[in-house]
Amino acid sequence: MSVRLVITDAMWGRIEPLMPADPARGRRWADHRRTLEAIAWKYRTCSPWRDLPGELEPFQTAHKRLVRWAVDGTWERILAAVLIEADAGDDVGWTVSVDSTVCRAHQHSAGARKRGSLGRSEPADHALGRSRGGLSTKVHLASDTQARPLAIHVTAGQAGDAPAFVAVMARIRIPRSGRGRPRTRPAAVLADRAYSSRSIRGHLRRRGIRAIIPQPADQIGHRLRRGRAGGRPPGFDAEAYKERNAVERCIARLKQWRGLAMRTDKLAIAYQAALHVAAILVWTRR
Repeated sequence: MSVRLVITDAMWGRIEPLMPADPARGRRWADHRRTLEAIAWKYRTCSPWRDLPGELEPFQTAHKRLVRWAVDGTWERILAAVLIEADAGDDVGWTVSVDSTVCRAHQHSAGARKRGSLGRSEPADHALGRSRGGLSTKVHLASDTQARPLAIHVTAGQAGDAPAFVAVMARIRIPRSGRGRPRTRPAAVLADRAYSSRSIRGHLRRRGIRAIIPQPADQIGHRLRRGRAGGRPPGFDAEAYKERNAVERCIARLKQWRGLAMRTDKLAIAYQAALHVAAILVWTRR
């Protein structure tokens, strides 16, 4: 059986220095490249872990590595290092688009223990929500102008977009390659009408971030009915708002991996780690 691989030599040349080093004592790590290919294959195909091809790592090794490095923050650190390199080369578009997408959850994703050994790393509800459509998870994310993910946050599928906005913005943090504070403030934020609230606009205003968010019809009508007491309408740049399609393209790019478009993981931290792996490969592909 031949396996189609996705990590090129050029991509691995950027990723390899960021992978964890072998421990000073004890057993050495298995080949990192094969492990990463195994994880990518599983989520690209949405296959069960036990169906991992023999040419790749044993499924136990790949799964344990995914969860272990999710708990200790390794995947997030690798993504941050890739973003540092991109920002140092002025390759990050700082007009950020924010949106969310609902991903159906397979029945195999249910049944995780409510209290496990992961502690605060795992949300109590495992980011699974129930609705008339069944189990689902919502992925909130921010992308740059070239449809590449900058921040990812998962919640239960029925969660609203606006309450998760601050959490997504807090995850945008790119340390400088030299001295200086990490960059956390985009030049502008583009979002749809679901994010049009006084609290979100105030949050962006306090941080000096330009908000490009249209008002829904009910907010416009309420302001007009109040007359002069309704105040002025918030500024809106319709031409700049056309760039919001970047986040839609980013979502479509991530959902090309079938294991991300439909969640099969019992643990939210494992599913989010797979999203980080996909984001790392998106950024290193350029």
